[in-house]
Amino acid sequence: MRSTFFGLLACAMLPSLTLGQAPVFKITPELSKIDFSVKASVALVGVFEKWDATLTFPSTDVSTGVMDIKIQADSVSTGSGMKDGKLKSKDFFNAKDEPYITFHSDKIVQTGPATFELPGTFTIRGVSKPETLTFTLVDKATARATGEGEIKGTMAFDRKQYGMNSGIPFIKIADRVEVTVNLKAKRISGSPLVLKQ
Repeated sequence: MRSTFFGLLACAMLPSLTLGQAPVFKITPELSKIDFSVKASVALVGVFEKWDATLTFPSTDVSTGVMDIKIQADSVSTGSGMKDGKLKSKDFFNAKDEPYITFHSDKIVQTGPATFELPGTFTIRGVSKPETLTFTLVDKATARATGEGEIKGTMAFDRKQYGMNSGIPFIKIADRVEVTVNLKAKRISGSPLVLKQ
């Protein structure tokens, strides 16, 4: 997911004294990653190799951000052809019939000087439910000094609530799936977002 959101938070640590132009950020795709993990009898971790994301701000108020993430389900890669095939199948992602995994949020809640929550709608295999992405700014000092920053985000969900009730042959897997989003971005124009210190 080539996201424009996470850099927005990473690069806007100093509040504006006056209303400014809405900020515009550019993600650095080669330094960004979305992966997942599930506790299992055999390690089950993977990445999504094809994804996109956008986030728009009509103002410098961070709470007005709207974020959309779109992952191509069949881009999952675990390093095992057997695991990848099973995850793409109807038992899990159902990638053939439901090619995208998406997240949409139209609200950002700042919960601390460098932490944020995005309540939204998560959709996988055609099932949509409310979930929350939680983000942390990695290095505030660098973000202030250079206009660049890294955001690490996490979200956990119960796979069975989305109809993924099957297992993987010879592997015992847990119900809880953890998704991690690490993105690096730079503000290229506009004013910094106004954040609580």
